[in-house]
Amino acid sequence: MAVYTHLGAEDLASLIATYDVGELVSAKGIAEGVSNSNWLIETTGADGTGARFILTMYERRIELDDLPFFLGLLDHLSAHGAPVPRTIHCRDGDAYQLIDGKAVALIEFLPGVSVDQPTPAQARAVGAALAEMHRAAHDFPMERPNTLDIGESLRVLQHCGGNALATVDPALPEMIDHAARLSAAWPQGLPQAVCHTDLFPDNVLMRGSSVTGMIDFYFACTDAMAYDIAVTHAAWSFDKSGGRFDPAIGRALLAGYESVRSLDPVERRSLPVLAQGACLRFVASRAEDWLETPVDALVTRKDPMDYVRRLHFYAEAGDNPFHPAAD
Repeated sequence: MAVYTHLGAEDLASLIATYDVGELVSAKGIAEGVSNSNWLIETTGADGTGARFILTMYERRIELDDLPFFLGLLDHLSAHGAPVPRTIHCRDGDAYQLIDGKAVALIEFLPGVSVDQPTPAQARAVGAALAEMHRAAHDFPMERPNTLDIGESLRVLQHCGGNALATVDPALPEMIDHAARLSAAWPQGLPQAVCHTDLFPDNVLMRGSSVTGMIDFYFACTDAMAYDIAVTHAAWSFDKSGGRFDPAIGRALLAGYESVRSLDPVERRSLPVLAQGACLRFVASRAEDWLETPVDALVTRKDPMDYVRRLHFYAEAGDNPFHPAAD
């Protein structure tokens, strides 16, 4: 989340008036993430008791043709009882609108807070919620390819170029060769479903050890469920710098997932490679963002080296981080 485009009070009030949510009370820009502009919206509510929503303007990495998939998925998962925000449709039934050529959507606000330092109990709940999401998505009628797969990570890093990557960190250019090796070794034929592929702690809302919301599905796609596990494992099992792995968190997350859906042996054997590929995805996207984000954007750039350190850990540790007895 971030704010690239600035909308005035009159523009926001006029936009909110197209929904049956009451009148606009306040709008606050959210300065997190790097892909879309987001606002926390407060209104008087359809019944006059007040309501909150998230307004998103889609800025980067999202094609207009993909929005029916993303927004339809939210409605599908919410209807199936998953802790996922539903899309608020306009009075005319549309799930999104266009403002100056950019799509905007209003999304349900869910309660809860994101955790910075998860406990094993919280990690277990997240693993179970991810598996429940995979199960709920099985009968979603739409598909979308992963446009940020290992091949795209390699392409992005090559496009950035070694010289530019070195301006971020001298060790970053070596990731180009690592991406090429992983692309050649990428597992095929794993069980698939619609996956979140971006389930960072700040995309999960919690109350205590219960998951109250999974948000930001704008990288969701049809892919290997084990890859989604690997992304989540890498996002949850390390400190923010990627320098310290917490085996208790990693074990709990996998145990929670398998309390709902068991991994088959091929999926489990694939996790070390999938985890490295997951790390490379964020190395590539963060490097690209670092080099291309406007200096005056209300956005916090994220260090790609946080995921280079994770990648090195997975490359050296083999299957140990994914073994029930790991310590």
